[in-house]
Amino acid sequence: MALHILGIRHHGVGSARHVLKRLEEINPDIILIEGPPEITEVLSYVGHPDLVPPVSIMVYNIDNPQQASFYPFTVFSPEWVAIGYAIEKGIPFKAIDMPSSISFNINKKETDTYSPISIQDPMAYFARAAGHQDAESWWDYTFERNTLTTPSAHFEAVDLAINEMRNAQLKDESDNELREAYMREAIRNAANEMYTNIAVICGAWHGPSLKNYDAMAKQDTKALKAIPKSKLKIATTWIPWTNDRLSMQSGYGAGIYSPGWYEHLWTTAEDYETKWLINVARTFRAKDIDVSSAHVIEARRLAECLAAIRNKSTVTLAELNDATQSVICMGDNVLLNYIKKELIIANKIGAVPDDIPKVPIQEDFEKIIKSLKLPLAVTEKQYDLDLRNPTDLQRSILFFRLEILGVKWASRTFKRSKGTFRESWILAWRPEMMIDLIDKAYLGNTIYTACTAFVKKELDTTTHINHIASFFGQVLPAELFDLIDPLLSKIHELSSISSDIIDLMRSVPPLIEVGRYGNVRNADIAVVNSIVENLILKINIGLANACYGLDDEHSEQMFQLIFNLNEAINLIENKNLIAEWYVALQLILHKENIHPLIQGCICRLLLDHNIIDNNEALRLLSYALSQGNDAMKAAYWLEGFLKGSAMILIYDNHLWSMLYQWLENLSPEQFDDLLPFLRRSFSKFEFGERRQIGEKAKMGILNGMGKNDISNTTRFDHQRGEAALPIILKFLGANNE
Repeated sequence: MALHILGIRHHGVGSARHVLKRLEEINPDIILIEGPPEITEVLSYVGHPDLVPPVSIMVYNIDNPQQASFYPFTVFSPEWVAIGYAIEKGIPFKAIDMPSSISFNINKKETDTYSPISIQDPMAYFARAAGHQDAESWWDYTFERNTLTTPSAHFEAVDLAINEMRNAQLKDESDNELREAYMREAIRNAANEMYTNIAVICGAWHGPSLKNYDAMAKQDTKALKAIPKSKLKIATTWIPWTNDRLSMQSGYGAGIYSPGWYEHLWTTAEDYETKWLINVARTFRAKDIDVSSAHVIEARRLAECLAAIRNKSTVTLAELNDATQSVICMGDNVLLNYIKKELIIANKIGAVPDDIPKVPIQEDFEKIIKSLKLPLAVTEKQYDLDLRNPTDLQRSILFFRLEILGVKWASRTFKRSKGTFRESWILAWRPEMMIDLIDKAYLGNTIYTACTAFVKKELDTTTHINHIASFFGQVLPAELFDLIDPLLSKIHELSSISSDIIDLMRSVPPLIEVGRYGNVRNADIAVVNSIVENLILKINIGLANACYGLDDEHSEQMFQLIFNLNEAINLIENKNLIAEWYVALQLILHKENIHPLIQGCICRLLLDHNIIDNNEALRLLSYALSQGNDAMKAAYWLEGFLKGSAMILIYDNHLWSMLYQWLENLSPEQFDDLLPFLRRSFSKFEFGERRQIGEKAKMGILNGMGKNDISNTTRFDHQRGEAALPIILKFLGANNE
């Protein structure tokens, strides 16, 4: 029996070319590739006209889809080329690595199995010895770009290099021995099935160990028998992949840093250097950056010179990047980073056929996005929706349903509009989002049924009203109207026994916000308004006690809750309810042991809504800023009072002068201590407001008519001012003389 071990680097362009030529030379009767046996069936789709790389096989645990591995392929992946050859020639093929049902059991990883694997690539040792910065550039230059050798000599050289590494005991993964035992067992099985000319395409690291498949039979049998049998149910499917995700090390640990460059090498047979630089020029020109033919010619010459200086027989991406930065980018690294993004990595997403086996919810998702003309794309795209348009309305419904399921394909953004019929969303697809979708397959066969089941499941377990209330902001725009009654019943149930004022305060704003969607989407929200009224009544009764004796941290939390709740309540068209709310705030304003941050906030809210007049507000401010009070407490009170807007400082001269005098009377030590608090308060104002405050500060203390009060203006310290002038002049680049 003839065994041909073709050791490759996953996604290696030269490896793919050598594999194809070598297969044509040896004409095998079966092809074995590295990968779990569960992927063998779906590999038959390679060559399908609608399966467009980059794509990936997703292998997952049916009972826990978050436990998944990916096996990505692109047009220059050696495995992709080998399977395509096998299908074209009618040659059988199999995947021979450790079964995923076993590896999932061994690793016991339930989440984030699609994140990069952190390993020390043993090839990095050879790379450093050869003067390369990383293993990829060394392998690429030594093997992938070597076009002068024959395929047979190429694989012999690869085997020799890897054998030396293995003899030095440079290991990269702890489960390699078991994986290789499975591979050798598969080779023995192929031999027993009377195949006589076997080709094995595997990661170069495994090559030397597979040659001894016969001698290690007893050792492998013993090792494999010791592995507990797995009862995991495994499923596989193809999903679209992206170029930036090709750099991930997942599945068999494959990853490359420059997929766009490798694809260029795969599709460009001659003069790849010049054609690459032409692509660079076109990319810049598309962004209105002038690049001439002379730039391209000079960059090509410089790249060749750099390769010669570095003792390289061919120009590599490193030389082309250096030449591009020097000649075309004029040394600008930012422009080169743009080329790395657009060309070296290249934003690209694959496509899969409709008839590939999928879970029902995945099929429903793809059917919906096709009907709504929503392509999966890597780059962000903004969709501005008009909910009066049927298609836009259905898009919005889908986005909200996916949001409920935790599939974060679409994220809401804010766009100014005159009405609530407008929504704006930003879409950006990532392959792992398919996991999040498949993970909800057990809830139902469609997006609608899965959303309904998911919310009902949450209702059974949650004990927080604000959690239920937050669902209203999603359920109503998602048009899951069957869930409204269960949500209302749960809120009524929890509110009747809850004494947690914080929970109640968090729950009201999202319920009030529901009113907007009720108007736009023709939903009946009368019952929701009734629930809101009951919740606010409970809040009003317990608010004063909830604010009593809070420390700084909890006062910050209560301060924000009161501010948010006040904004929400003022959206309600119910004068009695609003009046009762301000009565509750007045009780807190005059209650002892309330944090000054909260008192300042309440004073401002009552002033803005004419519950107290300017004279009362000035009296309270005067008391808060009096010299007998602690300066830190005064700063907290002021922060609460100024929350949201600086207009009161700009237009109320009495209040302005009072604040000015307070600052003037602070000692230097007090001012230094309070500066971070004051800075935090003023930094939240609009730029125009801050500028007006700065202009007003030049005028000092003002009387009621807005004129400078000469008798109380701040005294200017000329001596300190003169000491600062030389430093200011240096900053301005002026001559001190």
